[in-house]
Amino acid sequence: MPVGIDDLAIYIPKLYVDYKDFAKARGIDPQKLEYGIGIRKMALVDTNQDPACMAANACLKLMERNHLHPKDIGRMYVATESGLDESKAMNSFVVGMLEQVYGEDAFEHAGGIECKFACVSGSYAIYDNANWIRADENNGKAAIVIVSDIAKYDIGSAGEYTQGAGAIAILVKDNPRLLSFDQKVTSTIIKNEYDFYRPIGKETPLVNGNYSNLLYLIQVRKAFDGYKEKAIKTGLISLKDGESITDHIDYFSVHLPYRKMGEKALAYLLRHEWRSLPRWRQVIRELGMEEPLPKDPRGTIESILADVEFMKTDDKFRRAFMQTSFYNEVYEKKMASSLEASAIIGNLYTASMYMGFRSLLEFEYKKGVELEGKRVGFGSYGSGSSAMVFSGRIQPGYKEVVKKMNLEDEIGTRTKLSMEEYEKLHEGRTLALNESILHNSREFVLTKVGGITADKAGFREYVYAN
Repeated sequence: MPVGIDDLAIYIPKLYVDYKDFAKARGIDPQKLEYGIGIRKMALVDTNQDPACMAANACLKLMERNHLHPKDIGRMYVATESGLDESKAMNSFVVGMLEQVYGEDAFEHAGGIECKFACVSGSYAIYDNANWIRADENNGKAAIVIVSDIAKYDIGSAGEYTQGAGAIAILVKDNPRLLSFDQKVTSTIIKNEYDFYRPIGKETPLVNGNYSNLLYLIQVRKAFDGYKEKAIKTGLISLKDGESITDHIDYFSVHLPYRKMGEKALAYLLRHEWRSLPRWRQVIRELGMEEPLPKDPRGTIESILADVEFMKTDDKFRRAFMQTSFYNEVYEKKMASSLEASAIIGNLYTASMYMGFRSLLEFEYKKGVELEGKRVGFGSYGSGSSAMVFSGRIQPGYKEVVKKMNLEDEIGTRTKLSMEEYEKLHEGRTLALNESILHNSREFVLTKVGGITADKAGFREYVYAN
């Protein structure tokens, strides 16, 4: 029985900051943001928005568009690294909001949890629910997995350029219209790391940027090796002499803290997969330089980063490799469309890879590409650290869903903030929830946090604004 993604709906807050204003305020070249990082607009939440109401808004869109009733849903998971409570799960907030529309106790049968493992947790949530359906525990019902996050960094930090916010609600069911997951090939890697983390009580993360970027590449590559082993063993993919498993994946959708990181991830993976194949000599001839090696090829990440000469030479080689005809053919055909949305929204943490998948579907369809039967490979990464690699095939019914996709329409009219307004919002100088910048209509908003008594501390109240 095929199980996978039947549809997905997005919610992006209507405020944003423009990269040109950002660059001017920080005294940097705008091209560093547009081309070096790959960002033109960063979505921002208003004072009366949080990850829970974004999740509820995305979920309501999904249910209304698919004419779903609460009885059709057997599970509701929320994956996030922007948790609101150390005990109360975010999906319970979401259920409470949805029942303002569907009626009290309408979702009481729909079990679920809040999942946390940085940006990879959405993939674990989907994997769990897909297996719940395959095990026939679902009694004919579907699951909804919602990925919702606010990527926020300290003002003036290197991560400030990679902020964003939004949510995606994903409908997981049998006989899906969009994508059916390949079975028995999902591979995971996990390790205790401090590349990126946010201690309890801290609003912004602590980031070891270069370490985290390299760890992302290494962990996804290790998970990809596990995926490749399973795909060959199960007969899902059969390799001929001189072939790479990347030749059998039609599209790549990977974790996107920023657009350029997706391009780098593809380059890293292709280098890893191709360097033992005959085509690599052709790549080297086009480059006119050999691939550099670290002093200690089996060393730690710390030793590799400390090898300054290697890092400099390897960066030069990577940049040159990404200009070759070999890389560009794969990039244009298999990844470019998945990066479009990231450039105008920013970092969505758990939702970033799934926004990439959503972007891929829309922009490839608009090119007139026939997608049925195409295999999509997913490279999901979460700091701390874990990676998951899996794949699926686009299904015959995909056009019914994809033909209606229009990113700009689904985001809606947006309001550009000045840098002064952005910094005021970022630092919380506008504290009152009723002092929101925009007037909300037909969506859930946060109306109150806390109470006048100690037993109501942290109590959050939401309303559906008409």
